[in-house]
Amino acid sequence: MIKKVAGPLVIANIPDCKKGDLVKVGKLRLVGEVIEIRGDLASIQVYEETSGLKVGDPVQNTGMPLSVELGPGLLSTMFDGIQRPLVELEKASGVFIARGVEVPSLNRTKKWTFKPVKNKGDEVSVGDIIGEVEETSLIVHKIMIPHGISGKIEEIKSGSFTIEETIAKISGQEITMLQKWPVRKSRSLKQKESVSIPLTTGQRIIDTMFPLAKGGSACVPGPFGAGKTVIQHQLAKWADADIIVFVGCGERGNEMTDVLQEFPELKDPRTGKPLLERTILIANTSNMPIAAREASVYTGAAIAEYFRDMGYSVALMADSTSRWAEALREMSGRLEEMPGEEGYPAYLSSRLADFYERSGYGKCLGTPEREGSLTIIGSVSPPGGDFSEPVVQNTLRVTKVFWGLDYALAHKRHFPAINWLQSYSLYVENLSKYFKENIGEDFPAIREEALRLLAKEAELEEIVRLVGMESLSQKEQLILFVCKIIREDFLYQSAFDPIDQFSSLKKQYNILSLIMILHKKSLEILDFGVEVKDIQKIDTISRISKLKLTKEEEIPQEAESIRQDMKNKMENLIGRANNE
Repeated sequence: MIKKVAGPLVIANIPDCKKGDLVKVGKLRLVGEVIEIRGDLASIQVYEETSGLKVGDPVQNTGMPLSVELGPGLLSTMFDGIQRPLVELEKASGVFIARGVEVPSLNRTKKWTFKPVKNKGDEVSVGDIIGEVEETSLIVHKIMIPHGISGKIEEIKSGSFTIEETIAKISGQEITMLQKWPVRKSRSLKQKESVSIPLTTGQRIIDTMFPLAKGGSACVPGPFGAGKTVIQHQLAKWADADIIVFVGCGERGNEMTDVLQEFPELKDPRTGKPLLERTILIANTSNMPIAAREASVYTGAAIAEYFRDMGYSVALMADSTSRWAEALREMSGRLEEMPGEEGYPAYLSSRLADFYERSGYGKCLGTPEREGSLTIIGSVSPPGGDFSEPVVQNTLRVTKVFWGLDYALAHKRHFPAINWLQSYSLYVENLSKYFKENIGEDFPAIREEALRLLAKEAELEEIVRLVGMESLSQKEQLILFVCKIIREDFLYQSAFDPIDQFSSLKKQYNILSLIMILHKKSLEILDFGVEVKDIQKIDTISRISKLKLTKEEEIPQEAESIRQDMKNKMENLIGRANNE
């Protein structure tokens, strides 16, 4: 029974309970989880509003950990932080979620067409795919042998079944399409491998300058209004992943409303079908009980790992992990634990590491042999845009990509507002072989040269501010001119233009290589007495600017035409300079 209530924390006497047990609190049977045991008393983190609870109210222990339901019906569904379907919750309790409402996570009455891929008498073990269900027109749901079961198939059926009906018998055990998995326990791969394939997003500053690998992890920190959520939405729409899991963790209600309204209307750019057919949304807004924020990221990770184990490439977007860390801090304070830096619990870094370490690429358990990947992209909202605060710093220790958002760039309407001087990617070396073989032999080299020029531009701008443009040499003036083109015609990208909102890697390579050729040829003709102001008048440069608005299929021909035209115009300038 309850001994004490302090916000989302309830202290109760529960005989024979274990840490991590799921419990039902009070007469309304609110969902809670045991997070600490001291003597005879258990501390419970309640995932619903606790007002009205009183000392002496009953607490019932389920004896099971907080788990997710896995099976057909996950895709296209919008859940709350503890995997309750929002549409079904609305039917049961109205627009505002009533407390204690119990709704199954997955539909128990809908029938799915199960097609077996194994036969009676086959030997199977954990992770083996025994059948398939066409869950949406985009994704085939593969039914796998659950953990703890192996043996010979005694019976396997074909036809339409609900997720609770028996589809097979293995060594006397009945198998259904429904599985349960503890959210805090990571699902293991048979063999984790080094990442070597980029997760293309269609965003030029990401794919070319600071690429992310499939199976990698990225951090997107930025102050309020810098565009974290917009970038997450762009990645969810354009990322080269089979499945998208979007977790809105403690975000403002109006932002999540936009997501829930926009996603059903978005079209998958690759197939033209609704994007929601390969998307799972988990919404836990800032006005929902704070403890459920902590559960929402684990709920998303467990679902994402399940689809990864089928052999799919999965991208998990967590927006934002700062709100999750705030929930940890509040619960830690109520537990009277010793605070760490800025009041966060001492275990903040290990919790962040546990979450991001669930990303990975490798061979999945079971047969047929398959490879899957889980990429995690977490946004961080540091107070006042301070990147030195604990959540950002601890996240950077475990992620290998840092896309630092800059409010000054966002204020100038430069999108994506990723600061190219602060950001980095540690996957560049892993991916260079892929880029050389599939995009262009010199792709890594021109990327390095572009970043070098941008860094030099920052130095030169300081000089210009102090003593003016006239103090710079012709070569230095050329760097400023070329960097202006890189910033405005390559790094800047419109999220609303139907063509510019997505650029393939080939298109990105063509645009950047032309800009680098312009720089190289211009450097050469400066030695012949040509001035930068003459180079700026070349009309071919405006054609480079328009290249990002050119359709993909027209790019190779147009790029070659620009290359030839630029060469001719440069030679004309040399001839004119010699005559003078």
